[in-house]
Amino acid sequence: MNKELLGIGVLFGSTVLLAIPLGRYLATIYRGDKSWTDFLAPLERLLCRLGGIDATRQMTWQQHLGALLTINLVWFFWAMLVLCTQGSLPLNPDHNPSMSADQAFNTAISFLVNCNLQHYSGESGATYFSQVFCLMFLQFVTAATGMAACVIVFNALKEGTTDKLGNFYDYFLKSLTRVLLPISLVIALVLAFQGTPMNLAAKAPLVTVQGDSVNVSRGPAAAMVAIKELGTNGGGFFGANSAHPLENPTYLTNAVENFALVLIPLAMVFAFGYYLRRPKLSFMVFGVMTVSFLLLLAPTVYYEMHGNPAIAHLGADQHLGALEGKEMRLGAAASAYWGITNTVISCGSVNSMHDSHMPISGMAELLGMMTNCFYGGVGVGFLNFFVFVVIAVFISGLMVGRTPEFLGKKIEAREMKIAVIIALLHPLLILAGTAMAAHLYVGNPTEYAGWLANPGYHGFSEMLYEYTSSAANNGSGFEGLGDNTLWWNISTGVVMVLARYLPIIGPVAIAGLLARKKFIPESAGTLRTDTGTFGIMVFFVIWIIAALAFFPSLALGPLAEHFTLYAR
Repeated sequence: MNKELLGIGVLFGSTVLLAIPLGRYLATIYRGDKSWTDFLAPLERLLCRLGGIDATRQMTWQQHLGALLTINLVWFFWAMLVLCTQGSLPLNPDHNPSMSADQAFNTAISFLVNCNLQHYSGESGATYFSQVFCLMFLQFVTAATGMAACVIVFNALKEGTTDKLGNFYDYFLKSLTRVLLPISLVIALVLAFQGTPMNLAAKAPLVTVQGDSVNVSRGPAAAMVAIKELGTNGGGFFGANSAHPLENPTYLTNAVENFALVLIPLAMVFAFGYYLRRPKLSFMVFGVMTVSFLLLLAPTVYYEMHGNPAIAHLGADQHLGALEGKEMRLGAAASAYWGITNTVISCGSVNSMHDSHMPISGMAELLGMMTNCFYGGVGVGFLNFFVFVVIAVFISGLMVGRTPEFLGKKIEAREMKIAVIIALLHPLLILAGTAMAAHLYVGNPTEYAGWLANPGYHGFSEMLYEYTSSAANNGSGFEGLGDNTLWWNISTGVVMVLARYLPIIGPVAIAGLLARKKFIPESAGTLRTDTGTFGIMVFFVIWIIAALAFFPSLALGPLAEHFTLYAR
């Protein structure tokens, strides 16, 4: 047990140690300073010329959003075209059919918004062509989109007054060529050498140890698994995701994949400080995020390593922990750590089934997505945290009788209104979706009987988790839910669209408005935002909003289920 905990500590510690220099590197390339990857500049200029783009033109925040939304709309139509016709396209040795319109809509939206909620099984629901040229393509470009949006906010928070916030396409291309592609290549090579398939072959016949004849899917998995983790996408090449023995064959690949999904979100936090040349501020942000992360991780690891009390009551030996839905080669502790990192990071990949986790673990995973700002997805995690910083600055200013200011810019009513709307949008989408689904299920349980494999408290958690995962751009699920239906495909698709773009538009708009304001140098009366005191304020603002919004639903689901385990 101590070795398992040590493994978690070493993995997280090494990720932080590598995220710091990566954050410095990100700040360097986004500022346009000289770096060792400048040899890629000719390639970037060539791509811009081919696309008819002037990457040197300075953009306002409105122009940034216009470029972001326009290019995303083009990607959506491409995804719909491929998914609805994949059965007739090449690279389909297993003869998988095309998706229905509603499933294609859900899948296209899901991968477009960096969520990767999968209402299909990768082996049978997608072809090699759609996996590579549609889904994996989107995993790269949507991650780069989130990183570019984050840099726009960084630009707006620099000293001075301006309405020019850099160039979206410049940040987007650098995110691809200088960060995502090279690191993904290294990860994919590690996975391939460890046994993850990287080919275009059809299914292979296999006889198991117990004598069963099965067909095992193969394909270009290593490349997709690399970017699914690094870009905090989460969509698995196989249906079981990183619990699949080919997608995650060894303990080393488990560590590498888990390391990859945490790396860039952590690095973006440090990049914030280095970009503004205020590293102390980024360490305050990192501290708040990390304390919250550990508060979710600790109970999850404890309950998964101590097993299920209801099973223990039957006399079963659980010295290895709660192993239902987990892989023996990974163990309970590594599964618990992944369960929290993938929900806090908004990645959505899984190496065990969250539906089988202990109720308190499920609640911690839900809270990681409900707060949706502790590290978060690449780029957008910081944007979500920035919204809470704006709210905390405003409240702190009122409490101490000072003008609310953040980095020399006044926080006024307009910025505060946008921040509050974005902060409340998240719980609204989750709770409204869950309420409507619960109403439909209870109103006609016969028609919707296939929705829930586990009616009751756990069934409610399954529905709550599905909308939470959709709203947090996470993509993981409580897999007892029968989700490939017209209702779930359309409703979660709508939630994913609103939960992706409005929380990008809001922070970018706030930052753009702040950038135009007169810069006020720090003085004795300035509210310091790089201190532990302000960090505590942000911490409680986040948790109070989350507790007030989500505690009733958590009480109806995982908390109620938890207490039933101890009923005799």
